[in-house]
Amino acid sequence: MDSLKDLVEFMAKSLVDKPDNVEVDEIPGQQTTLLALKVDKEDLGKVIGKQGKTAAAMRTIIRAAGTKLNKRYHLDIVE
Repeated sequence: MDSLKDLVEFMAKSLVDKPDNVEVDEIPGQQTTLLALKVDKEDLGKVIGKQGKTAAAMRTIIRAAGTKLNKRYHLDIVE
């Protein structure tokens, strides 16, 4: 995996029933890069998880990987 965008895409595709509908947009900002994750409406619950635990775990991984790269990343799950 060359980038965190690829990592997010890999994690999301592993969780959902419709991996072809997974899309990740990388939006660079001045201080933080936004990773916007789009999944099929039916798969949204699988990516978020119970009480948001799956989404929180994905954000923790992204934050840790970003720290290693000396960059800040934010994962946003959009409908």
